[in-house]
Amino acid sequence: MSGYMLFSGTSNPQLAQEVASYLEMPLSQATINRFSDGEINVQIAESVRGKDVFIIQPTSAPANANLMELLIMTDALKRSSAKSITAVVPYYGYARQDRKAAPRVPISAKLVANLMETAGITRVVTIDLHASQIQGFFDIPVDNLYGAILFMDYIKEKNFKNPVIASPDIGGVARARYFASKLGLDMVIVDKRREKANVAEVMNVIGDVKGKDVILIDDMIDTAGTMVKGAKALKDLGATSVMACCTHPVLSGPAYDRIEEGALDELVVSNTIPMVKESSKITVLSTASMLGEVIRRVYNNESVNTLFDIK
Repeated sequence: MSGYMLFSGTSNPQLAQEVASYLEMPLSQATINRFSDGEINVQIAESVRGKDVFIIQPTSAPANANLMELLIMTDALKRSSAKSITAVVPYYGYARQDRKAAPRVPISAKLVANLMETAGITRVVTIDLHASQIQGFFDIPVDNLYGAILFMDYIKEKNFKNPVIASPDIGGVARARYFASKLGLDMVIVDKRREKANVAEVMNVIGDVKGKDVILIDDMIDTAGTMVKGAKALKDLGATSVMACCTHPVLSGPAYDRIEEGALDELVVSNTIPMVKESSKITVLSTASMLGEVIRRVYNNESVNTLFDIK
């Protein structure tokens, strides 16, 4: 038995099993139940004394339950004398509330970081934080992995005749620029005004998209309003096709209907969040090998960053 153990919460057990298969090791056993009033009850079913433990648990919907489950599992492992506890949180919930954007509002991303540290987590591994500065909310190591590595080869395989990278808003310019530089492509920006949460209005497109295959890049897609309206604006300006690459498929509310009925030709996402249902327009790429390799490197004290040196 290796010196580390792999546990899974109930948020995304399929991803955890894929990671375990990559690492050629079994998932360790834990019993996770609910009391009749909804409280979470966890019991670790095997010894973890002196072990480096990894918990795979995205804090996606239902975010509160999945976050609480992660914290309770951590407490159980800490009290069972685990040597270290690394939370592998492919999707970090509450990341969108990362600053005081208005008076008298919380910074929930910081609160979640405090809760994780207080529970006993000693390291966090996540993918494409909504805002990179969230790493600074922690006083423990945080590995913020680049989802870009998942999409690069897929984009190249499409063999677009005239591709261009696009950011769906001003805030995503840095992410889109990274993609554009790695692929050697030009970039355009969809400038939008958001009147209120989950409602987006496309205002203008900065750059030329006529006759081009546009690839929209973002870290997550929630209600799909931004992406669908952005795709329509791009096609209205002469884009040949519009594909979107988003790491986290939150896909809440009317998202699936909007994607099916909208101008977006294809949505490419990862499996950081399990899909609620299938769609002919949605392609899912697995993060299992990336997460498995990072877990192996973290345990062996090897460089994680070199994994993302995309040529």
